[in-house]
Amino acid sequence: MLFKIENLTHEYSDGTIALDEVTIAFDRAERIALLGSNGSGKTTLLNHLNGILKPTHGTILFDDIPLKYDSKSLLELRKRVGFVFQDPNDQLFAPTVKQDVAFGPLNLGYTPEHVKKLVDEALTTVGMIEYADKPPHFLSGGQKKRVALAGVLAMQPEVIIMDEPTSSLDPIATSDILHLLLQLNKENGITLVLATHDVDIVPLFANKLCILNKGKLVSEGTPKTSFSNTELIRKVNLRSPRIAHLFEVLKKENNLPIADELPLTISEARKEILRLISEAVKEAKKSV
Repeated sequence: MLFKIENLTHEYSDGTIALDEVTIAFDRAERIALLGSNGSGKTTLLNHLNGILKPTHGTILFDDIPLKYDSKSLLELRKRVGFVFQDPNDQLFAPTVKQDVAFGPLNLGYTPEHVKKLVDEALTTVGMIEYADKPPHFLSGGQKKRVALAGVLAMQPEVIIMDEPTSSLDPIATSDILHLLLQLNKENGITLVLATHDVDIVPLFANKLCILNKGKLVSEGTPKTSFSNTELIRKVNLRSPRIAHLFEVLKKENNLPIADELPLTISEARKEILRLISEAVKEAKKSV
């Protein structure tokens, strides 16, 4: 396992227990979604993966080695585990886009030529190379998120963690960010850990879903398995993806023979509808 978290507890100085004995593991090249309502502990968990926070109790292993919190160890960790914050304005500070993206590689001591190569590659990957000389504060929210992601990519990480990456974005920008992340995972084998409270993007992104509630890990599995447990979803103050909710209603109120694992995406819904139609046609032919 790439990350192995054992009995992780974090208590803030005011006495708030944000994480309570969380045990979980993430493998290489997985796409993990951390889902939960506000205050569930998602952001606190992300901050532990990057060494921003230190556990009150418990251990975190990265590549089978316990995390260390001295400056040298944290620099190495953050080179391998990049963090894209919820608000890109917390990350962008340089006069131009290319200077912002260059900040990380420069601090690693790379030559100017190598830094330029990394910056150009990162900005090209996120589709922002033409904005290299622009001031970041003139960019749109979606463009700022791309630049913040480019700054992480320029460090050539093995893992990218993102806190609410689609918050405040319009539907097109949301779709663009998700497609870009999936491309990075598929083509570069980058492990992705995304924290969100937007249930509708989870089936489009994740192959592993971890649900947090009041600091505790209450569910771990595939999105399809987790969202099919509708009782748990409601208990932790979440809702099912809209497509799943539609099929849940059709199953309960219209008594349709829908599969136990509810469809979550348009593609899955199409297959289930065609299956139901095919079954209905067969039954109709039998009755003739």
